[in-house]
Amino acid sequence: MKKLEILCVGKIKEKYFTDGVDEYIKRLGKYCDVSVVELPDSRDDGRAAEIESEALLARMNGFCILTDLRGEQLSSEEFASLLDNAYMRASKVRIVIGGSRGVTDAVRARADALVSFGRMTYPHRLMRVIVAEQAYRAFSILAGSSYHK
Repeated sequence: MKKLEILCVGKIKEKYFTDGVDEYIKRLGKYCDVSVVELPDSRDDGRAAEIESEALLARMNGFCILTDLRGEQLSSEEFASLLDNAYMRASKVRIVIGGSRGVTDAVRARADALVSFGRMTYPHRLMRVIVAEQAYRAFSILAGSSYHK
């Protein structure tokens, strides 16, 4: 079975976000072995982005898709194709969501793909819900499910 990991910084405290993520994780279980790995966020001492990025880099192996404002904006079908192609190159795909202070250029350089979910800025905890839903949508598209109309 395909493996998908959502690698992110920080814990979600709001129940409405965890409920959303949990629902899509449950749905994704039909298509892949999915997990969410939460790395600790750092205190904002001026080096938080660097510390969090080092922790992300230590976990970034396999095919890594970074959510980033500088990334390419894809349709849901194009994102599904990206995932499909990623599984041809690696048995595990990671979708990486940085912390609220962003990531370093080293994280961007390590990523196999940079994807933007629009030009707007979203709270990184909300991005977890969006990423989980779009991953589910992508797998649904690839399976020919009616979820994506």
